[in-house]
Amino acid sequence: MGPLDVLFHLLSFAAPALALAVGVAASARLVGLDRSRGSWWLPVAVNFAAGLAVLVAGLWWFGRDGKMATYAALVAVVATTQWLAGRGWQH
Repeated sequence: MGPLDVLFHLLSFAAPALALAVGVAASARLVGLDRSRGSWWLPVAVNFAAGLAVLVAGLWWFGRDGKMATYAALVAVVATTQWLAGRGWQH
């Protein structure tokens, strides 16, 4: 496998975490549930980091990528991270 193939595999591996991070952060801003005063990209970066950690943990735990349990954990962790970043307990 060449370097370009490795890059494409890594980008494809991280794509679900990035898409979910952007979608959740944008949705929270759109409906007014995000009370953070900072940049819009900060919650995206935090959500992406948490989501990528879940994907790596799922790869390590199951030994392969693409398990539905990993994706379910991805959704739960990113939603929880956004809830914490948006100070959801104060609503």
